[in-house]
Amino acid sequence: MNTRTLPDLTAYDGVLFDLDGVLTPTAEVHMHAWQTMFTELFTAWGITPPYTEQDYFLHLDGKKRYDGVASLLRSRDVEVPWGDPSDDPALDTVCGIGNRKNLVFERVLRSEGIAPYPGSLRLLEKLQAAGTPVGVVSSSKNAREVLTVAGLIDRFPVIMDGVIAEREHLPSKPAPDVFLAGARMLGVEPARSVAVEDAHSGVQSAAAAGFGLVVGVDRGVGAQVLRDAGADLVVDDLEEFLD
Repeated sequence: MNTRTLPDLTAYDGVLFDLDGVLTPTAEVHMHAWQTMFTELFTAWGITPPYTEQDYFLHLDGKKRYDGVASLLRSRDVEVPWGDPSDDPALDTVCGIGNRKNLVFERVLRSEGIAPYPGSLRLLEKLQAAGTPVGVVSSSKNAREVLTVAGLIDRFPVIMDGVIAEREHLPSKPAPDVFLAGARMLGVEPARSVAVEDAHSGVQSAAAAGFGLVVGVDRGVGAQVLRDAGADLVVDDLEEFLD
């Protein structure tokens, strides 16, 4: 897309970014961790059909961890007790299974590290130079750790993450609640602000929250999928917003 056709994001009251797949390529780490954990689980329990990459996009991408676990198990007609977020990763509850996956994710993140997308970093620098408020709206409970490892933590005074969502009993994307909460925390009106998402459920969430501009970043989901979910425009990389 020609950058001259894109709106100036500094003209909005604020910009709220999803984290995984928008600011950092953590989606790849999440995908690897989910695949490893569910492949082992399905094999041990004799669950068919086996886990595939499409399961990630259909049931896990953009959702809070435990909601994703429940959704994927339900797709295989498997129901287990919900349990509690404090459950040991060895327990066969929704929370225990979610915590099991998180151990894999943390191990990969700490051993390999992560860097922000260069285009996303440059856009952040432009917004902050213009004084445009920015924040993060992420379903991940690891958001602060990811931002710290990526060297971005000091750039975001507002981080609406999975920890806060659980504490405040906010439903997962595609419900609008987390984006609405992020806007309140940032002190901006959604209708005069921008939401940036790469996930189908995240775009739906931002659109339902009434954001003035919903930007979809196509990291593989598909531009038309993001448009159908409610994105006003779709880019391949946030660098397209730079002059």
